[in-house]
Amino acid sequence: MAVRVLVALVLTVPVVAGCSDGGSSASGSAANAGTNEPAQGTWFRERGHAFGIDFEHRSGAVPERYLMPEIMGGGVALIDADRDGRLDVYLVQSGSLDDPAQGANRLYLNRAGEGGAPEFEHAVGVAADTGYGMGAAQGDVDGDGIVDLYVTNWGRNTLYRGDGAGGFADVTEACGAGDDGWGTSAAFFDPDLDGDLDLYVANYLVWSPQGAIECRNEMGARDYCSPQSHFSPALDAFYRNAGDGTFTDESEASGIGSTPGTGLGVTVGDFDGDGTFDVFVANDGMSDFLWAGAGDGTFVDRAFEAGCALDDSGVAKAGMGVVAADPDRDGDLDVVVCNLHKQSDSFFVNDGGRFRDRTLRSGLGSVSRRFTRFGLGWIDFDHDGELDLFQANGRVMRQARDLADDPYAEPNLVLRGLGEMRYEVVDNADGGLVATSRAAAFGDLDGDGDVDVVVANRDARFHVFENVAPKVGAWIGFDVREANGAPALGARVETFESTASGNDDRRYARCEPASSYQSSNETRVHVGLGARTTPSIVTVVWPGGEREDFGPLASGRDHRLVRGAGRSAD
Repeated sequence: MAVRVLVALVLTVPVVAGCSDGGSSASGSAANAGTNEPAQGTWFRERGHAFGIDFEHRSGAVPERYLMPEIMGGGVALIDADRDGRLDVYLVQSGSLDDPAQGANRLYLNRAGEGGAPEFEHAVGVAADTGYGMGAAQGDVDGDGIVDLYVTNWGRNTLYRGDGAGGFADVTEACGAGDDGWGTSAAFFDPDLDGDLDLYVANYLVWSPQGAIECRNEMGARDYCSPQSHFSPALDAFYRNAGDGTFTDESEASGIGSTPGTGLGVTVGDFDGDGTFDVFVANDGMSDFLWAGAGDGTFVDRAFEAGCALDDSGVAKAGMGVVAADPDRDGDLDVVVCNLHKQSDSFFVNDGGRFRDRTLRSGLGSVSRRFTRFGLGWIDFDHDGELDLFQANGRVMRQARDLADDPYAEPNLVLRGLGEMRYEVVDNADGGLVATSRAAAFGDLDGDGDVDVVVANRDARFHVFENVAPKVGAWIGFDVREANGAPALGARVETFESTASGNDDRRYARCEPASSYQSSNETRVHVGLGARTTPSIVTVVWPGGEREDFGPLASGRDHRLVRGAGRSAD
C-alpha cells in the first residue's frame, strides 16, 4: 500500500533548468528563469478518504508468478454521468487473471456536500465491469447528448451506454466494439468528419498466461518481463461509427491495422494543421506512431517523416503516457511522451507538422530518467500562464534500493513551467506520498476552477489529489458543447485579449479527454491566464473547421459555449 516517506526522497532530485540540444548543460533552476521564484511547497493534498473515494486496486499478483498484466495498473475516467454539472469518477479495477469475477470497476457520483464540497457516493453495481481492467475512454457514441464509456481489458473490452441519470447499460454485443485483444488506452474522435464519434483502441501485446516466460531484473532475481522479452506486438483497432452508436471494425481498411505496436498511451489532435484528426500512440520499446488522418477515416503513419518516432539520438524509447498541448502558443500541438527508468521524457516541439526533440533544453532530461513515468498531464496548475507537468510514477522491475515498503513504488513528479518551454521540479508537491502509480486523470473535482488529479496506484488505494497550489494569476474555463448537448470532442478554443492596439496574448487549448495513460480527463477546457484579468475574446474551432466567436468573457469562471450560439468567425 502507499506509505509516506521522507521528503528528502523528492528533494534529492537534481534539476537541469537549461541545456542546449548539443548536450552542454547549465545547472540551476529558477535563477535561470528571470523573475520566477523557486517552485516549492505542497501543490496537491490527498483527499480520497475525505471525499469518500476509498477504492483499492488489486492486481491479483501472487509471489513468484510475475504475469505481465499484473504490473500495468488500472485506469481512471472523469465524467459527468448524471449531467448535474459535477465531475464523477470512474475507476478501473484489474482483479485476478485466475478469476476475473473477483474484481469490478466502480463509479463514484459526485454529491455536493456542505458548502459545496464534493462528497462521492459509490453507485453500486453501475458499469461494474469484471474483466481484467486496464483503462477507460468517454464519448457520446449515439448522438443523444449523454456520455458513454468504453472500458479496455486484457481480454474483451466493454462499451457502456449512459442514460444521463448516472446509469449505464452494457451494449457491447449489440454495438460491435468488443475488441478481444489486450487493450490499454482508447479514444473517441471524428476522423471522417461525419458528425459521429469513431473509436481508436491501442493494444499492447499478443499474450496469454500459457505463453508466459521467466524474466529477471538487474539484480538477477525473477521479475516482470518487458515487451521485448516476448516481442509479440499487437495490432491496434479502429471502429467506425454508423451514426447510431453501432460500430464496424475497419482496422484493416483504415490503415491502422497495417503495423503492429506496443501501444500504451493515446492522444488525438490535428498535429499537421490540415484540419483533420490524427492519432499519436506511445509505444513501449518501439517507435511511436503518428497516424495522420486523411479526413475520410483512413490513416498513414507519418511519425518517422514528422520526426517524432524516435528521440534525437535515433532511439525508440519505452513510451508509457503521452500528452499534447501548446506551451509555446504558436497554434500547433507539441507532445511529451514519458518513458521508462533511465530514459528521459521525449519533448517533441512541433513546427508546422515537423517535430524537434527539445528534451534536454526543456530541463526534463536528467530529472525524468530517474523514474518510470506513466500518467501524464500538461496543465497550468498555479494559473501563472505557463503549462506545468504532472507525472505519475512507478517501477515495472525492482531495483537495488526500495523507496517504500512496495518495491515498485516511486514518488510522483510535478514540474513547474518557467516559460520558454523550460521546467523545474516542485519539491514535495504532493506531500511525499509514494506508490506504484499508473493512470492519472485531470479535472476540477471540487468546482473551484483549478485542476485536480486522480491517480491509480497498483495494489493500493487510488489517490485523489486536490489542487492547493499557490495561485499567482487568473483562469478561465470553457464547457464546449455540440448542439445536442454532448461535449464537443476535438474542438479547439483560442482565447485572446482585446486591447486598443489589437488582439494579443493568444492561448490555445482543446476539448480532448484522451491522453495520459489508460485515462480519460474532464472535457472542460481550462486556461491559465497569468496576470491577464481583462475579459477574453474567444474563438472556437469546431470539429469540421467551422469557427465561431464568443465574448468578451470574464475570467474566474466557467463558460458554456454551444455550437451555433456564437458569432461566425469564418
